[in-house]
Amino acid sequence: MDQKIRVLVAKSGLDGHDRGAKVVAATFRDAGFEVIYTGLRQTPEMIVNAAIQEDVNVIAVSLLSGAHMTIFPKILKLIKENGMDDVLITGGGIMSDDDIIELMDMGVGRLFGPGASLTEAVEYVKDWYKKTMNSG
Repeated sequence: MDQKIRVLVAKSGLDGHDRGAKVVAATFRDAGFEVIYTGLRQTPEMIVNAAIQEDVNVIAVSLLSGAHMTIFPKILKLIKENGMDDVLITGGGIMSDDDIIELMDMGVGRLFGPGASLTEAVEYVKDWYKKTMNSG
């Protein structure tokens, strides 16, 4: 892979637990990705603005607050409004299977729950990147 995959890892909402997001960020960095971690309590607007400024390929959102059905649709709307059709939005947290299906139907990529394999998350992003870069 000639160019590093640029991933923005964001914690959205009022949830103050960021250990998981930091582990994900470190795992992505160890896998050779260029990682930007935005820190706690980011609004969808802050996340998308950072994604634009950092010219990322992937936005990975960590949510444990239960606000995923509000946060993800807002981020999707903002990335569409900003013409970021080639940016993957993925993430993880505590979400019901029905909510995951609904979010994926809206255009969110694969979502990972508690205990999900970090190796699978890395491979998912790598596979998405290869397919996206080869189709464009």
